Amino acid sequence: MIRATADGVTIVVRAHPGAKKTAILGIYGEGAQAQLKIAVQAPPVEGKANTVLIVFLADIFSLPRNKVELLTGELSRSKVFLLRGLTQQQAETLLSSFIS
Repeated sequence: MIRATADGVTIVVRAHPGAKKTAILGIYGEGAQAQLKIAVQAPPVEGKANTVLIVFLADIFSLPRNKVELLTGELSRSKVFLLRGLTQQQAETLLSSFIS
């Protein structure tokens, strides 16, 4: 779900657009196929859900919005984001406070 790269880390997200509020729901899948399951308070129209996800991930990982980039999955529920300037350990530590 979280992998180190030369620029930071990538995180695989499973989006559920059209929710009442944007929140982490847990983990979708297992092992290497695991994805962070996030409810998104925006419809999947004209990139609105993607924009909300970028803002949400930036807030969770304490990053400026320009450090969060959608790499793949623009039109899919499964998405990969790049979080620039973050180590895998930092990302896992920050995320662990939201997942019990």
